[in-house]
Amino acid sequence: MPRMLDVSDDVRAEIGDEEADRLLAGGDAPGSYDCTSCRTPGDSEQERTSTVLFVGEETAVLAFAHATCIPSQVVPVSEEQLKGAVRSITGEDATPQPPVAEPAPSAPARANDRQATLGITCGLVLIEGELHPALVVEPNGPIVRPGSTSQLDEFLQLLEEQGFARVTDMNRLPVPNPGWSALLAMGKLHAVLQPAPAGGSPSAWWQAHQPLAVSDGWRTAATRAKTVLMYAAPSGTIGHQPREDLMRQALEQAAAQGVLVAAAMPLAGT
Repeated sequence: MPRMLDVSDDVRAEIGDEEADRLLAGGDAPGSYDCTSCRTPGDSEQERTSTVLFVGEETAVLAFAHATCIPSQVVPVSEEQLKGAVRSITGEDATPQPPVAEPAPSAPARANDRQATLGITCGLVLIEGELHPALVVEPNGPIVRPGSTSQLDEFLQLLEEQGFARVTDMNRLPVPNPGWSALLAMGKLHAVLQPAPAGGSPSAWWQAHQPLAVSDGWRTAATRAKTVLMYAAPSGTIGHQPREDLMRQALEQAAAQGVLVAAAMPLAGT
């Protein structure tokens, strides 16, 4: 039976006309599915459904989503991210992972040539009477410019040079930072993507060793808004707060001290 599938030109180019036509005719396409964005059930026989192709270095995974959640598209991801997505589909990745991961090579390096570790906390922040999904980023030590022998922490300066702005009022929405995005796939956070210097495909500024589970409330807010707010502060500023009200208090204190930057970014792949 024909499916109500959307297959973008980019997806068709990757999978070929024959496979695309077979999908549209009902072959190899499930009637029911779990949306790769909101993780709620969908039915390609009853509602418009997007084909989303996650492409790694060696493999690719075709997923399905409500067309109202995301358009049909190709999402480039690392091979490790793709394996994590497959594990989440098959249920092999059932154990939540801590919100800490090594940055990609394009991320700033830590002092003394040791690799930095960036802590990522997901939470909801109240701005202008509405809850917004947020990522709070804090390194575990000072961040210096790649190749520098200085001990001076330049984490905020490096982010400002890449379009992030200082936060002076937590009650105001951060401005968008073009080219940056957050990759939420299979209902989990996979990476924060940054624009390529030469205008090519985005690269991972931060990526999880294993896809990071987020709360249902956070995922719902992110899917609804199509936007995530990212806040960043130097090591030791925010800490791992057990509650969102404490996280908000720490963010407000960082903003008052002038050591908080932020930007709004769209969801990539969701």
